[in-house]
Amino acid sequence: MSLSILVVLHELGHFIPAKLFKTRVEKFYLFFDPWFSLVKKKIGGTEYGIGWLPLGGYVKISGMIDESMDKEQMKKPAESWEFRAKPAWQRLIIMLGGVTVNLFLGIFIYSMTLYTYGDKYLPNENIKDGIWCTDDLATDIGFKNGDKVISADGVLVERYSDILEKVITSKVINVMRDEEEIELKMPIDLIDKFLNNETKLILYPRIPTVVSRVEKGSNAEIGGLQKKDIIKTINGIPYSYFDEFKKALSTHTSETIEIIVDRNGKEVALSILVSEEGVLGFAPAILNVTQLEKLDVYKLSSLRYGFFSALPAGYNKAIKKLGSYISQFKMILSPSTGAYKGMGGFGAIGSMFPATWNWEIFWNLTAFLSLMLAFMNILPIPALDGGHVVFLLYEIIVGKPAPEKVMEYAQAVGMILLLSLLVFANGNDILKLF
Repeated sequence: MSLSILVVLHELGHFIPAKLFKTRVEKFYLFFDPWFSLVKKKIGGTEYGIGWLPLGGYVKISGMIDESMDKEQMKKPAESWEFRAKPAWQRLIIMLGGVTVNLFLGIFIYSMTLYTYGDKYLPNENIKDGIWCTDDLATDIGFKNGDKVISADGVLVERYSDILEKVITSKVINVMRDEEEIELKMPIDLIDKFLNNETKLILYPRIPTVVSRVEKGSNAEIGGLQKKDIIKTINGIPYSYFDEFKKALSTHTSETIEIIVDRNGKEVALSILVSEEGVLGFAPAILNVTQLEKLDVYKLSSLRYGFFSALPAGYNKAIKKLGSYISQFKMILSPSTGAYKGMGGFGAIGSMFPATWNWEIFWNLTAFLSLMLAFMNILPIPALDGGHVVFLLYEIIVGKPAPEKVMEYAQAVGMILLLSLLVFANGNDILKLF
């Protein structure tokens, strides 16, 4: 649904200026239609339809070399209603129309989500006792429980939600550790390590010890521990966070400990035997930031926007997201980072969306995908809008169009390149299933 909205509006960005400049549009399609289409109807000289191959969509404009590779039309003299007969500046506007729509659409959707839902987040400065290293990968690259992330490549990290991305994409992370500022240099292949890591949750705000599940027949069950209990102390010593509690347990192996739990607001004392492995037999709850706020562990910031104030806020959010995407894209071009292994196709896009419907998440992801499509389409690759723009700029500068044979070969090479990337990206998705 998200991609269909974006594809239709992108192609509309080409369609509208083409019509305004009296250029004939032969086809307007959602999805591709090799050999046959699912639905089609001709209105006013344009065939509108839905193809059977869900790999995007297209508009076929008369008199241009595009993915249809219609060479027969190009052999005939140019007609006034053809793309090639129009001034170069008009053709440039037509080709930039799709990217422009995607760019402004991303800004508009972000603006409207901020207007409708506001912006609620955990400020990095509110994580007073630092972060929790939930996986060995975090400690392997130099982090310790309690580190307070300050900056990434010299830029202040303002939100907790930005920390993981900054760690993966930055060269240097500065943290405050025991009142001393420490500089951590990130390995160049960190993104490769991250992609190959079993869990993607390697850093998290420190959380209290909340029982999510008690294992059957475990010491925890025998000792009376219950789901939703919040463990406060061991042998009278308070432990605010689970990482502290877990470390303390390891010093009491094969001992019976006295713990105090908060059960529905009441303190309950329990005696539980710690196993030889240093565990009680329960699973901790990984609480989200909203739940942590309800427990009064962290204070979230909440911003509300009026309609007009949401527009610049949406623009700023879009620019930040686009900049982040471009930074990650650059890493793909450097084989030493291993980022190319993370390229994904439709499976990767699908996995971004939650299993249960949420309009706020849907529209935020649609906005991000719109910006992503704008950037990808403006790349100077033949067969993409950016490739056509390069040839048009050449024509404007030189004063004559590039030879048709050159454009035909470039279009063919571009299509092969794009199809190869499509196979590679979706192949990565398939490999991740095994």
